[in-house]
Amino acid sequence: MSCDVTAPPWPHGPTTNRGADVINELVLLESKSLRDSVLEQTDVLDRVKALSLLPDGMHVTTAMVAAYFEVGLEAIKSLVKDHRSELEANGYHSLTGEQLRSFKNLSGIQSRTRSLALFSRRAVLNVAMLLRDSDVARQVRVYLLDVEHASRPKPVENSVHSTTLSLDDRIDQRITHVLGKTVVPMFNVLIETSGAHQRELIALRSGVQRIEKRLRQHHARLQRLEAPREDRPLAGVMASMDAMNGREFEEHIATLLRRDGCTNVVVQGGGRDRGVDITALTAHGRRLVVQCKRFAPHTSITSPELQKFVGAAKVLHDSEVALFVATCPFTRDALNIAAETGITAVHRGLLEEWSAGAALAVLG
Repeated sequence: MSCDVTAPPWPHGPTTNRGADVINELVLLESKSLRDSVLEQTDVLDRVKALSLLPDGMHVTTAMVAAYFEVGLEAIKSLVKDHRSELEANGYHSLTGEQLRSFKNLSGIQSRTRSLALFSRRAVLNVAMLLRDSDVARQVRVYLLDVEHASRPKPVENSVHSTTLSLDDRIDQRITHVLGKTVVPMFNVLIETSGAHQRELIALRSGVQRIEKRLRQHHARLQRLEAPREDRPLAGVMASMDAMNGREFEEHIATLLRRDGCTNVVVQGGGRDRGVDITALTAHGRRLVVQCKRFAPHTSITSPELQKFVGAAKVLHDSEVALFVATCPFTRDALNIAAETGITAVHRGLLEEWSAGAALAVLG
């Protein structure tokens, strides 16, 4: 059963907190209007986990979607069956006949199947908002809420918010204390001294104990949800980089290099960069060159781009350490070339971790 929410899709007010985000996430599963309102945020997929694309750089197969969400193939097929029209509106389609043969020729896919289901990045995000039994899908939904929350205007003074949360927390704990220390013992006494209504009193006591248990569970759950997530980089890191222009992105990478002990950091820029954007020395004095590419998250760094950088880094600059930093994934061929030539490929996920404070091992 699904419901459609006609109210504004996201709550705005002093009571919004992580507990409210959990409620929003559940509504996101049920409300098509909410799903439609965030379908442009496809870069969220790469924040949670790198999404591998077919050679056309635009689509994934059903098996690839299942692998991304770490569920069985049948789970995705069943979801498509239940929500086919919505998914088709967001880029899902199935190829057969001449269309399939043409796609195979263009993309280089080797397959003997008579039909091939393809998902666009938008359709994959749509799946994330419909798939219940997947931790990866839930992380995508939580990230969507994080991005939306980070984009809201921040109030100058948030003391009312903090006071409200603190008051709510104290009220919950007080109710739990009263139930456990006063009401339940009172029922115990009444049960011992009452004969005619003992059964009813026992049933009432059981109900109160269930309420007390649920309040304790609710309090513990809120504490877990509001605690910092060490397994996930800081929200908003990649959003800020996506908003930069090319020069700002290069300066950002230069700042990270200086933070990690590099010296003589120079942002080249212009048409005289000789194939690299930044030159520097590592903390141990090794010659370092960096190529910076601020591309859209749904694109990929390809092997020709890697090969061009290899020539500039190794031949023109005689570098000892070479970084290719990008705000998007790398194709498999590009990663293979990087591994074979000693280039460090800093893809979107690794870049987010580096920007959030993690050190690059190659700079140590």
